[in-house]
Amino acid sequence: MKIVTNHKLIKNRKIIGQITTVSALVILAVGLVISFKADNTQTDLLTYSFLCLIVGFLLSQIGIYFSTRWGRSPRPDETISQSLKGLDNKYSLYHYTTPVSHFLVGPAGAWILLPYFQAGQIIYNDKRGKWQQKGGSVFLKIFGQENLGRPDQDANAALRSMNKFIGGKSASSDALEPQVAIIFTNEKAVVDAANAPIPTMAASKLKEFIRRLAKQEPASPDQVSALQALLPEPSES
Repeated sequence: MKIVTNHKLIKNRKIIGQITTVSALVILAVGLVISFKADNTQTDLLTYSFLCLIVGFLLSQIGIYFSTRWGRSPRPDETISQSLKGLDNKYSLYHYTTPVSHFLVGPAGAWILLPYFQAGQIIYNDKRGKWQQKGGSVFLKIFGQENLGRPDQDANAALRSMNKFIGGKSASSDALEPQVAIIFTNEKAVVDAANAPIPTMAASKLKEFIRRLAKQEPASPDQVSALQALLPEPSES
């Protein structure tokens, strides 16, 4: 398999996570010190303390977001690359070099890979028409860092971005059409969503899924080559 990764973007976002986390701790500490020094009559100091707590909390959320995705190893790109290890060089995998974070092109077609780091049991509820998570970290859920959200909306947004990108680069009406797969990268995630309208699986099942598609519904080699020619040139890995 061939892989191209935007290492500069990963490094920059890791630094953002570190800076915002440290800044959050400093501002929260300042707010705490001010609150100890202020009494009920010192409304200005109490206001400053309150503002510090709000700003510190917001920065801590940003720091957690960036640190979770780009500051910890294995990162989503590392997990996806590892899960697809063994695919031949007809496949190209792009990390952070297209309008979507992770994009795979090869005999199985063109696939936008949407990573989610949530743990616990992941199911698709037919009645509600949504993905649901059971279990996982209560602490991260409380602070909004492990809410599953709406994968269908994320998928639609990713498709629009990628189709616009491809349409702007290719005049062919026969371009390979991207599809979306939802990938859970957390080892503690148990995925049971075979009934989901969008393919949903643990990262460990991704290579099996791709190989099965390549056998059952192989993409045109000419279409694959044409799409790969529009994207950054990867190096062998």
